[in-house]
Amino acid sequence: MGRRLLQASIFALLVYIGGAGLTSMAQLGIARLVGATSYGTYSYALAWSTVLATLSTLGFNMSLLRFVPEYRAAGRWDLARGVITFALSWSLSVAMLAGLTGASLVAFSGESHQELQRAMLLAMAAVPLMTFCTLGASLIRAFGGVVSALLPERVARDGLLLALVGGAAFSGWVTLDAPFAMMAVVTSSAVTAMLVLATAIKLRPTDLQNARASYSGRLWWSVIPPTVLITGLDAFVSRTGVMLLGWTGRVREAGIFALCLNVAMLVGLSSVAVSTMFSPTAADLHARGDHEGLQRLFSRAAVLSFSGALALAMALLVVTKPLLSWFGEDFAVGAPIARILIMGYLCNAVCGPQLNLLTMTKNEWAAARTMVGGAVAAVIACAAGITMDGATGAAVGFTLALVVWNLAMATNIRKRLNILPGLVFAALALRSGQLRARWR
Repeated sequence: MGRRLLQASIFALLVYIGGAGLTSMAQLGIARLVGATSYGTYSYALAWSTVLATLSTLGFNMSLLRFVPEYRAAGRWDLARGVITFALSWSLSVAMLAGLTGASLVAFSGESHQELQRAMLLAMAAVPLMTFCTLGASLIRAFGGVVSALLPERVARDGLLLALVGGAAFSGWVTLDAPFAMMAVVTSSAVTAMLVLATAIKLRPTDLQNARASYSGRLWWSVIPPTVLITGLDAFVSRTGVMLLGWTGRVREAGIFALCLNVAMLVGLSSVAVSTMFSPTAADLHARGDHEGLQRLFSRAAVLSFSGALALAMALLVVTKPLLSWFGEDFAVGAPIARILIMGYLCNAVCGPQLNLLTMTKNEWAAARTMVGGAVAAVIACAAGITMDGATGAAVGFTLALVVWNLAMATNIRKRLNILPGLVFAALALRSGQLRARWR
């Protein structure tokens, strides 16, 4: 199990780093080509579409990772097929309704800023596509395709986005502004959705194809409220600073903060990579009642997550200032903001994939409550920070909110699962001389 986690995490991290390179090149290219103000408009519209798409999944991007391995372990392929059908039909219906409602509100809002209005309309069109991509990737992971789940979203989508932006800049045939950037997002998301669908069909188990769907709607509906809170607030918390700066009219600062956040989020790639293998494996171990195996898995995941985050953070702290300076004086002033956010994501990696552990062990409501507390802390801290020191204050507030949120999750995990935070357990095992033997 430890070897599988290590290998899958390394492969996933390599894909994430490659995809992050494409994403960063695309986002940084957009920022350089359209300027700080238009990039702020684009980031604001993209933040809203991302939050709505995440909410529209109804939390099934996490629930599928729990239910499909659980039903597979029990041999209940009929229920596995049922939950897949249930998740896709309801989530896509909600996504289309959210997109149409959002577009209607934007169209009839009387917004005088034409660039912002057009960007927001295109952002609403992207909501169903983003929702399907997220659910499809989770389904592929549940089928055992770790790298296959990452390639369409992390490489194909971001690579196409980069190609569209670069091609437009080279040709000079179109106006490079926020609406064009959002159009590129819509186009790349549509292509990615088709790739995800093809990959999911290819990897689905034969037993699942031959099974007749059975439904346990009452159980599946019961997990929607906490998982919607978790997924929606998770997307909201990471974009709190951008949304609050944009909401208060600091569009230029929102663009700078968004660029710094994109740089800092590279530190979180190791945690995300580890979670691709960790989540379905944790659900399987919990279903089998293997508490000791779950503790070891969580500890190894924390060690891998923090080690990767530390290496990435050290590299980014060195190159942050020259990297941002490449985009001009507007973005060069964001170097302190990026460094603060980098430290925040490094703190986030210390305790391991705690949110995944709670959601994969039937503790969705505990995870949701800690997420609500984290979101409230993020809003209060970022708002206070913006009042005191603009975007820099927002970065400090966001980092403090991450620390509070992780402490709350660690307390819940210790209380409900009797599992020590990953690095704590790893340190104890190392001290007693057992770590090396358990990794074999």
